[in-house]
Amino acid sequence: MSRILKYRELLLLVINLVLIAAFSTRAPGFASPKSLANIFNDTSILIILALGQMAVLLTRSIDLSVAANLSFTGMAVAMLNSAHPEVPLPLLIAAALGIGAGLGAINGFMVWKIGIPAIVATLGTLTIYRGMAFVLSGGAWVNQTQMTQAFLNTPRMPVLGLPLLGWTAILVIAIIAIVFTRTIFGRSLYAAGGNPTAALYAGVDVGRTKFFAFMLSGALSGLCGYLWVSRYAVAYVDIAAGFELDTVAACVIGGISTLGGIGSVGGAVLGALFLGVIKNALPVIEISPFWQMAISGLVIIIAVLLNARQDRRKGRLILRDAAKSRSVRVATPVEGAAA
Repeated sequence: MSRILKYRELLLLVINLVLIAAFSTRAPGFASPKSLANIFNDTSILIILALGQMAVLLTRSIDLSVAANLSFTGMAVAMLNSAHPEVPLPLLIAAALGIGAGLGAINGFMVWKIGIPAIVATLGTLTIYRGMAFVLSGGAWVNQTQMTQAFLNTPRMPVLGLPLLGWTAILVIAIIAIVFTRTIFGRSLYAAGGNPTAALYAGVDVGRTKFFAFMLSGALSGLCGYLWVSRYAVAYVDIAAGFELDTVAACVIGGISTLGGIGSVGGAVLGALFLGVIKNALPVIEISPFWQMAISGLVIIIAVLLNARQDRRKGRLILRDAAKSRSVRVATPVEGAAA
């Protein structure tokens, strides 16, 4: 069991491949390159959101407002595109990133400066951001006929057999992997969640790190707001309702600890792909989509149990090594006295 837990990413990769092979027996085309590209493309938004959620979880926090942030930002840029079609697409994407980062900064400020627990703060802003989307739109929808073709079609444009939406996810994965493993900010995320007290002594500002983690999560949510609206060609208040739970599920399945400081980008991506494979396979094996929530919940419970077992094992090893070091220190002067 310890070897399995140690190689969580490899295990997830094998499980995903086994699932694809099993489902392909019911639908021969399920494992085709085109089908796999479609699965990745369908899961791209979840992957991007899960990476933002991962940044927050690493600091021992949680962001339940990612889907509401996506909804408000998607509605805002869709309405802006509808009212001002002359605004270039790069500026709209920059606006989505900025709005999302601003909403994330509100969460980070409440957690950092006011001291509100992250789960309480983001549960509140979840409702607030949904309400803001309703107020902004007046409850109306923005349909594809009201948006420009460049706004709608750019993420769908195929490049080397994969739409730009999928390539966007790959680019985000690469950037986040570099940030988390090669920058001071990335090391601060792990330190702030792994041992906040030691991080403070090492010069890491834990509160500020949490603030920027929420900003990063918000910025990625804002980006997904545009991607979601363009992909499904509609903006309304309840888009992505409940999607925040999928982001947490993807992270937990991928081995990101809810206690902070543990996890990898590869694990978060593979966890999201696991959910994506299941979601796309349900119609193939003729199981009601309503079972998806039950299946996801069961997988989350199993993943949490595995994570807890891994954490307990690490704790025992630390205590064992500490006990050995103490016994060595005690034995040394006795042996010296005997001599």
